[in-house]
Amino acid sequence: MSRGEQHDTGRVSAGGSVLRRFEGAHATELYLLCCPEPGASGDVARQAESACRSLEAVLRAQGGTPQDIATETVFFSNIREDLGTYRQARRRVFGQTDADGVGPASTFIEQPPLAEDSALEVAAFAVVPHDRSSAEVRYVRAPSACNCEDCARVDARVSVMGGHKHLHAGNLYGANGTAFDEAYSMFCAAQELLRSAGMDFHQVVRTWIYIRDIDCDYDDLNRARRFFFERNGIKLRPASTGIQGGPFPAEHNFSMGLYAVAAPAPLEVHVMTTPTLNEAWMYGADFSRGLEVVEANKTALYISGTASVDEDGRTAGVGDFASQADRMLRNVSTLLQQRGASFADVLSAVTYLKDPADAAMLRRILRDRSLEGFPNALVRADVCRSGLLCEMEAIAALPRRRNGN
Repeated sequence: MSRGEQHDTGRVSAGGSVLRRFEGAHATELYLLCCPEPGASGDVARQAESACRSLEAVLRAQGGTPQDIATETVFFSNIREDLGTYRQARRRVFGQTDADGVGPASTFIEQPPLAEDSALEVAAFAVVPHDRSSAEVRYVRAPSACNCEDCARVDARVSVMGGHKHLHAGNLYGANGTAFDEAYSMFCAAQELLRSAGMDFHQVVRTWIYIRDIDCDYDDLNRARRFFFERNGIKLRPASTGIQGGPFPAEHNFSMGLYAVAAPAPLEVHVMTTPTLNEAWMYGADFSRGLEVVEANKTALYISGTASVDEDGRTAGVGDFASQADRMLRNVSTLLQQRGASFADVLSAVTYLKDPADAAMLRRILRDRSLEGFPNALVRADVCRSGLLCEMEAIAALPRRRNGN
Protein backbone atom coordinates (compact mmCIF):
# COMPACT_ATOMS: atom_id res chain seq x y z
CA MET A 1 0.00 0.00 0.00
CA SER A 2 1.48 3.37 -0.96
CA ARG A 3 1.91 6.30 1.41
CA GLY A 4 -0.89 8.11 -0.40
CA GLU A 5 -3.25 5.21 0.17
CA GLN A 6 -2.48 5.24 3.88
CA HIS A 7 -3.99 8.66 4.47
CA ASP A 8 -7.23 10.29 3.50
CA THR A 9 -8.15 13.78 4.56
CA GLY A 10 -10.80 16.34 3.88
CA ARG A 11 -13.71 18.33 5.21
CA VAL A 12 -16.53 15.92 5.74
CA SER A 13 -19.51 17.88 7.04
CA ALA A 14 -21.28 21.17 6.55
CA GLY A 15 -20.22 22.12 10.05
CA GLY A 16 -16.58 22.24 9.01
CA SER A 17 -15.46 19.03 10.74
CA VAL A 18 -12.18 17.57 9.55
CA LEU A 19 -11.24 13.90 9.18
CA ARG A 20 -7.90 12.19 8.82
CA ARG A 21 -7.97 8.45 8.18
CA PHE A 22 -5.23 5.86 8.53
CA GLU A 23 -5.53 2.36 7.06
CA GLY A 24 -3.56 0.01 9.25
CA ALA A 25 -2.89 -3.70 9.34
CA HIS A 26 -5.90 -4.50 11.55
CA ALA A 27 -8.18 -1.47 11.53
CA THR A 28 -9.12 1.85 10.01
CA GLU A 29 -8.28 4.66 12.41
CA LEU A 30 -10.28 7.89 12.25
CA TYR A 31 -9.07 11.18 13.72
CA LEU A 32 -11.69 13.93 13.75
CA LEU A 33 -12.26 17.46 14.88
CA CYS A 34 -15.99 18.17 15.03
CA CYS A 35 -17.00 21.81 15.09
CA PRO A 36 -20.49 23.27 15.49
CA GLU A 37 -22.38 24.15 12.34
CA PRO A 38 -22.32 27.76 11.16
CA GLY A 39 -25.21 29.79 12.48
CA ALA A 40 -25.37 28.10 15.88
CA SER A 41 -23.72 31.05 17.63
CA GLY A 42 -24.88 31.50 21.21
CA ASP A 43 -26.95 28.31 21.27
CA VAL A 44 -24.84 25.84 23.22
CA ALA A 45 -27.37 23.01 22.99
CA ARG A 46 -27.50 23.38 19.21
CA GLN A 47 -23.70 23.52 19.00
CA ALA A 48 -23.31 20.39 21.13
CA GLU A 49 -25.86 18.42 19.14
CA SER A 50 -24.37 19.64 15.87
CA ALA A 51 -20.88 18.44 16.86
CA CYS A 52 -22.21 15.05 18.00
CA ARG A 53 -24.27 14.54 14.85
CA SER A 54 -21.30 15.49 12.70
CA LEU A 55 -19.21 12.88 14.51
CA GLU A 56 -21.91 10.24 14.08
CA ALA A 57 -22.29 11.02 10.37
CA VAL A 58 -18.57 10.64 9.74
CA LEU A 59 -18.45 7.36 11.64
CA ARG A 60 -21.36 5.92 9.66
CA ALA A 61 -19.84 7.05 6.36
CA GLN A 62 -16.56 5.31 7.29
CA GLY A 63 -18.25 2.06 8.32
CA GLY A 64 -18.01 2.71 12.04
CA THR A 65 -20.39 3.13 14.97
CA PRO A 66 -20.32 5.25 18.14
CA GLN A 67 -18.97 2.20 19.99
CA ASP A 68 -15.78 2.51 17.90
CA ILE A 69 -14.89 5.86 19.46
CA ALA A 70 -11.85 5.23 21.64
CA THR A 71 -11.36 8.77 22.95
CA GLU A 72 -13.04 12.14 22.93
CA THR A 73 -11.62 15.44 24.10
CA VAL A 74 -14.18 18.21 24.47
CA PHE A 75 -12.83 21.75 24.66
CA PHE A 76 -15.25 24.09 26.45
CA SER A 77 -15.41 27.85 26.70
CA ASN A 78 -17.36 27.47 29.95
CA ILE A 79 -17.24 23.93 31.28
CA ARG A 80 -19.26 24.59 34.42
CA GLU A 81 -22.28 25.83 32.47
CA ASP A 82 -22.01 23.70 29.32
CA LEU A 83 -20.76 20.22 30.27
CA GLY A 84 -24.26 19.07 31.22
CA THR A 85 -25.61 20.36 27.92
CA TYR A 86 -22.99 18.39 26.01
CA ARG A 87 -23.73 15.21 27.95
CA GLN A 88 -27.43 15.56 27.14
CA ALA A 89 -26.63 16.03 23.45
CA ARG A 90 -24.39 12.97 23.42
CA ARG A 91 -27.14 10.95 25.09
CA ARG A 92 -29.66 12.02 22.44
CA VAL A 93 -27.34 11.30 19.52
CA PHE A 94 -25.43 8.24 20.70
CA GLY A 95 -27.75 6.85 23.35
CA GLN A 96 -24.83 6.72 25.80
CA THR A 97 -24.40 8.13 29.28
CA ASP A 98 -21.28 8.30 31.44
CA ALA A 99 -22.82 5.69 33.73
CA ASP A 100 -23.26 3.15 30.93
CA GLY A 101 -19.60 2.17 30.89
CA VAL A 102 -19.63 1.71 27.10
CA GLY A 103 -18.47 5.08 25.82
CA PRO A 104 -15.13 6.57 24.89
CA ALA A 105 -12.43 7.58 27.31
CA SER A 106 -13.47 11.19 27.82
CA THR A 107 -11.52 14.32 28.63
CA PHE A 108 -13.64 17.36 29.42
CA ILE A 109 -11.56 20.50 29.82
CA GLU A 110 -12.07 24.25 29.83
CA GLN A 111 -9.82 25.48 27.03
CA PRO A 112 -11.89 27.88 24.92
CA PRO A 113 -11.94 27.08 21.19
CA LEU A 114 -10.65 29.95 19.07
CA ALA A 115 -13.10 29.45 16.22
CA GLU A 116 -15.46 32.41 16.22
CA ASP A 117 -18.53 31.94 18.46
CA SER A 118 -17.72 28.29 19.26
CA ALA A 119 -18.72 27.28 22.78
CA LEU A 120 -17.16 23.84 22.33
CA GLU A 121 -15.34 21.56 19.90
CA VAL A 122 -14.91 17.79 19.97
CA ALA A 123 -11.72 15.97 19.00
CA ALA A 124 -12.32 12.23 18.63
CA PHE A 125 -10.33 9.12 17.79
CA ALA A 126 -12.12 5.99 16.54
CA VAL A 127 -10.87 2.53 15.63
CA VAL A 128 -12.92 0.50 13.12
CA PRO A 129 -11.59 -3.09 13.06
CA HIS A 130 -11.31 -4.88 9.73
CA ASP A 131 -12.46 -8.06 11.48
CA ARG A 132 -14.69 -7.30 14.45
CA SER A 133 -14.64 -10.90 15.61
CA SER A 134 -10.91 -10.60 16.34
CA ALA A 135 -11.13 -7.33 18.28
CA GLU A 136 -12.07 -7.03 21.96
CA VAL A 137 -13.22 -3.97 23.91
CA ARG A 138 -13.98 -3.71 27.61
CA TYR A 139 -14.17 -0.98 30.23
CA VAL A 140 -12.45 -0.61 33.58
CA ARG A 141 -13.76 1.66 36.32
CA ALA A 142 -11.11 4.01 37.68
CA PRO A 143 -10.64 3.96 41.45
CA SER A 144 -11.85 7.20 42.97
CA ALA A 145 -9.23 9.39 44.61
CA CYS A 146 -11.97 11.49 46.19
CA ASN A 147 -15.70 11.31 46.82
CA CYS A 148 -17.03 13.71 44.19
CA GLU A 149 -19.50 12.37 41.67
CA ASP A 150 -17.34 12.99 38.60
CA CYS A 151 -14.38 11.09 40.05
CA ALA A 152 -16.62 8.11 40.78
CA ARG A 153 -17.72 7.59 37.17
CA VAL A 154 -14.49 7.66 35.17
CA ASP A 155 -13.94 4.61 32.98
CA ALA A 156 -10.94 3.52 30.95
CA ARG A 157 -11.42 1.88 27.58
CA VAL A 158 -9.34 -1.27 27.07
CA SER A 159 -9.07 -2.86 23.64
CA VAL A 160 -7.11 -5.80 22.25
CA MET A 161 -6.16 -5.89 18.60
CA GLY A 162 -3.40 -7.80 16.84
CA GLY A 163 -2.22 -9.13 20.18
CA HIS A 164 -1.62 -5.64 21.59
CA LYS A 165 -3.58 -4.28 24.54
CA HIS A 166 -4.45 -0.57 24.48
CA LEU A 167 -5.78 1.46 27.40
CA HIS A 168 -7.16 4.97 27.02
CA ALA A 169 -8.26 7.03 30.02
CA GLY A 170 -9.24 10.63 30.60
CA ASN A 171 -10.33 12.89 33.44
CA LEU A 172 -8.17 11.18 36.07
CA TYR A 173 -7.96 13.18 39.29
CA GLY A 174 -6.02 13.18 42.53
CA ALA A 175 -7.28 13.75 46.06
CA ASN A 176 -7.51 17.32 47.28
CA GLY A 177 -4.53 18.70 49.17
CA THR A 178 -1.44 20.74 48.40
CA ALA A 179 -0.55 21.04 44.71
CA PHE A 180 2.22 18.45 45.15
CA ASP A 181 -0.07 16.04 47.03
CA GLU A 182 -2.89 16.35 44.51
CA ALA A 183 -0.58 15.84 41.53
CA TYR A 184 1.14 12.85 43.14
CA SER A 185 -2.21 11.34 44.11
CA MET A 186 -3.34 11.70 40.48
CA PHE A 187 -0.38 9.61 39.29
CA CYS A 188 -1.10 7.02 41.99
CA ALA A 189 -4.75 6.84 40.86
CA ALA A 190 -3.54 6.27 37.30
CA GLN A 191 -1.31 3.44 38.49
CA GLU A 192 -4.21 1.76 40.29
CA LEU A 193 -6.37 2.06 37.19
CA LEU A 194 -3.68 0.49 35.03
CA ARG A 195 -3.19 -2.37 37.49
CA SER A 196 -6.91 -3.10 37.46
CA ALA A 197 -6.52 -3.71 33.71
CA GLY A 198 -3.45 -5.94 34.16
CA MET A 199 -1.04 -3.17 33.18
CA ASP A 200 1.11 -0.57 34.95
CA PHE A 201 2.63 2.85 34.39
CA HIS A 202 5.73 1.38 32.71
CA GLN A 203 3.48 0.81 29.69
CA VAL A 204 2.24 4.41 29.44
CA VAL A 205 3.54 6.09 26.29
CA ARG A 206 1.48 9.31 26.31
CA THR A 207 0.02 11.59 28.98
CA TRP A 208 -1.98 14.83 28.89
CA ILE A 209 -1.86 16.85 32.10
CA TYR A 210 -4.11 19.86 32.64
CA ILE A 211 -3.27 22.40 35.33
CA ARG A 212 -5.75 25.03 36.48
CA ASP A 213 -3.04 27.52 37.55
CA ILE A 214 0.03 26.58 35.55
CA ASP A 215 2.03 29.61 36.69
CA CYS A 216 1.72 28.58 40.34
CA ASP A 217 1.55 24.78 40.18
CA TYR A 218 3.71 23.60 37.26
CA ASP A 219 6.81 23.19 39.43
CA ASP A 220 4.84 21.11 41.96
CA LEU A 221 3.56 18.92 39.14
CA ASN A 222 7.11 18.30 37.97
CA ARG A 223 8.29 17.48 41.49
CA ALA A 224 5.37 15.08 42.00
CA ARG A 225 5.91 13.39 38.64
CA ARG A 226 9.61 12.93 39.25
CA PHE A 227 8.96 11.50 42.72
CA PHE A 228 6.37 9.10 41.32
CA PHE A 229 8.69 7.99 38.49
CA GLU A 230 11.64 7.45 40.85
CA ARG A 231 9.54 5.59 43.41
CA ASN A 232 8.07 3.29 40.75
CA GLY A 233 11.20 2.81 38.66
CA ILE A 234 9.80 4.51 35.55
CA LYS A 235 12.75 4.82 33.18
CA LEU A 236 10.95 5.45 29.88
CA ARG A 237 9.48 8.92 30.15
CA PRO A 238 6.18 9.16 28.25
CA ALA A 239 5.51 11.79 25.65
CA SER A 240 3.43 14.40 27.42
CA THR A 241 1.62 17.71 27.33
CA GLY A 242 1.49 19.81 30.49
CA ILE A 243 -0.78 22.76 29.81
CA GLN A 244 -3.19 25.16 31.47
CA GLY A 245 -6.75 23.90 31.51
CA GLY A 246 -9.75 24.09 33.79
CA PRO A 247 -10.73 20.61 35.03
CA PHE A 248 -14.26 19.82 36.08
CA PRO A 249 -15.38 19.75 38.84
CA ALA A 250 -13.87 22.94 40.20
CA GLU A 251 -12.57 21.20 43.33
CA HIS A 252 -9.73 19.74 41.25
CA ASN A 253 -6.66 21.68 40.14
CA PHE A 254 -5.20 18.89 37.98
CA SER A 255 -6.53 16.24 35.65
CA MET A 256 -4.80 13.71 33.44
CA GLY A 257 -5.46 11.59 30.40
CA LEU A 258 -3.20 8.75 29.35
CA TYR A 259 -2.59 6.07 26.76
CA ALA A 260 -0.80 2.80 27.52
CA VAL A 261 0.01 -0.14 25.26
CA ALA A 262 1.27 -3.64 26.01
CA ALA A 263 2.43 -6.41 23.69
CA PRO A 264 3.17 -10.13 24.13
CA ALA A 265 6.84 -9.47 23.27
CA PRO A 266 8.76 -6.38 24.41
CA LEU A 267 7.18 -3.35 22.77
CA GLU A 268 9.43 -1.52 20.34
CA VAL A 269 9.66 2.11 21.48
CA HIS A 270 12.12 4.78 20.37
CA VAL A 271 12.64 8.13 22.09
CA MET A 272 12.31 10.95 19.58
CA THR A 273 14.92 13.69 19.63
CA THR A 274 16.04 16.57 17.43
CA PRO A 275 19.11 18.81 17.36
CA THR A 276 16.83 21.85 17.59
CA LEU A 277 15.58 20.95 21.11
CA ASN A 278 17.23 19.93 24.36
CA GLU A 279 15.76 17.22 26.57
CA ALA A 280 12.94 18.41 28.82
CA TRP A 281 14.25 16.52 31.86
CA MET A 282 17.37 18.72 31.76
CA TYR A 283 15.23 21.53 33.20
CA GLY A 284 13.13 19.36 35.51
CA ALA A 285 10.22 18.19 33.33
CA ASP A 286 10.21 14.41 33.08
CA PHE A 287 8.79 13.72 29.63
CA SER A 288 10.18 12.73 26.25
CA ARG A 289 9.96 15.16 23.36
CA GLY A 290 8.21 12.36 21.52
CA LEU A 291 7.96 8.58 21.32
CA GLU A 292 7.85 6.33 18.29
CA VAL A 293 5.82 3.23 19.18
CA VAL A 294 5.54 0.21 16.88
CA GLU A 295 1.95 -0.82 17.52
CA ALA A 296 0.04 -3.70 15.95
CA ASN A 297 -1.79 -1.39 13.55
CA LYS A 298 0.84 1.23 12.74
CA THR A 299 4.06 2.91 13.71
CA ALA A 300 2.82 5.78 15.85
CA LEU A 301 4.69 9.02 16.50
CA TYR A 302 3.48 10.81 19.63
CA ILE A 303 4.78 14.38 19.69
CA SER A 304 4.70 16.04 23.10
CA GLY A 305 3.54 19.58 23.62
CA THR A 306 6.22 21.50 21.72
CA ALA A 307 6.85 25.23 21.98
CA SER A 308 9.41 27.82 20.89
CA VAL A 309 12.31 26.35 22.85
CA ASP A 310 15.86 26.23 21.50
CA GLU A 311 18.60 23.64 21.71
CA ASP A 312 19.73 25.02 25.09
CA GLY A 313 16.23 24.95 26.59
CA ARG A 314 15.70 28.71 26.36
CA THR A 315 12.58 30.46 25.11
CA ALA A 316 13.21 31.60 21.52
CA GLY A 317 11.54 34.65 19.96
CA VAL A 318 10.47 36.32 23.20
CA GLY A 319 7.57 38.68 22.54
CA ASP A 320 7.34 37.82 18.82
CA PHE A 321 4.44 35.49 18.01
CA ALA A 322 5.40 34.89 14.36
CA SER A 323 8.93 33.95 15.40
CA GLN A 324 7.64 31.63 18.12
CA ALA A 325 5.16 29.94 15.77
CA ASP A 326 7.98 29.40 13.27
CA ARG A 327 10.23 27.83 15.91
CA MET A 328 7.38 25.68 17.25
CA LEU A 329 6.64 24.30 13.79
CA ARG A 330 10.35 23.82 13.09
CA ASN A 331 10.76 21.81 16.28
CA VAL A 332 7.76 19.60 15.48
CA SER A 333 8.94 19.15 11.89
CA THR A 334 12.46 18.13 12.86
CA LEU A 335 11.18 15.68 15.47
CA LEU A 336 9.17 14.04 12.70
CA GLN A 337 12.06 14.13 10.24
CA GLN A 338 14.35 12.27 12.65
CA ARG A 339 11.96 9.29 12.38
CA GLY A 340 11.43 9.50 8.62
CA ALA A 341 8.13 11.37 8.76
CA SER A 342 6.80 14.83 7.98
CA PHE A 343 3.71 16.97 8.51
CA ALA A 344 2.12 14.95 5.67
CA ASP A 345 1.98 12.04 8.13
CA VAL A 346 0.27 13.98 10.94
CA LEU A 347 -3.17 12.62 11.81
CA SER A 348 -4.21 15.13 14.46
CA ALA A 349 -2.94 18.03 16.50
CA VAL A 350 -3.88 20.53 19.17
CA THR A 351 -2.37 24.01 19.19
CA TYR A 352 -2.54 26.08 22.37
CA LEU A 353 -2.39 29.88 22.20
CA LYS A 354 -1.86 32.18 25.13
CA ASP A 355 -3.51 35.15 23.42
CA PRO A 356 -6.63 34.56 21.27
CA ALA A 357 -5.65 37.61 19.21
CA ASP A 358 -2.81 35.56 17.70
CA ALA A 359 -5.17 32.95 16.21
CA ALA A 360 -5.61 34.80 12.90
CA MET A 361 -1.85 35.04 12.41
CA LEU A 362 -1.36 31.37 13.23
CA ARG A 363 -4.05 30.38 10.73
CA ARG A 364 -2.28 32.45 8.04
CA ILE A 365 1.04 30.78 8.85
CA LEU A 366 -0.50 27.31 8.69
CA ARG A 367 -2.31 28.14 5.45
CA ASP A 368 0.84 29.58 3.84
CA ARG A 369 2.74 26.39 4.72
CA SER A 370 -0.08 24.07 3.57
CA LEU A 371 -0.52 22.71 7.09
CA GLU A 372 -4.32 22.67 7.15
CA GLY A 373 -5.06 19.12 6.02
CA PHE A 374 -5.38 17.48 9.43
CA PRO A 375 -7.62 18.04 12.47
CA ASN A 376 -5.97 20.76 14.53
CA ALA A 377 -7.92 22.22 17.45
CA LEU A 378 -6.88 25.79 18.21
CA VAL A 379 -7.65 26.60 21.84
CA ARG A 380 -6.77 29.22 24.40
CA ALA A 381 -4.39 28.05 27.14
CA ASP A 382 -1.37 29.37 28.99
CA VAL A 383 1.87 27.49 28.37
CA CYS A 384 4.34 26.36 31.04
CA ARG A 385 6.45 29.54 30.82
CA SER A 386 5.08 33.05 30.88
CA GLY A 387 7.08 34.04 27.78
CA LEU A 388 5.83 31.17 25.61
CA LEU A 389 2.95 32.19 23.34
CA CYS A 390 2.03 28.91 21.63
CA GLU A 391 2.50 25.16 21.81
CA MET A 392 1.58 22.27 19.50
CA GLU A 393 1.14 18.55 20.14
CA ALA A 394 0.63 16.01 17.37
CA ILE A 395 0.06 12.38 16.49
CA ALA A 396 1.53 11.04 13.26
CA ALA A 397 1.72 7.55 11.80
CA LEU A 398 3.68 5.50 9.30
CA PRO A 399 3.10 1.97 8.04
CA ARG A 400 4.16 -0.56 10.66
CA ARG A 401 7.88 -1.23 10.80
CA ARG A 402 10.36 -2.94 13.08
CA ASN A 403 13.83 -2.26 14.52
CA GLY A 404 13.77 1.39 13.51
CA ASN A 405 13.73 0.55 9.78
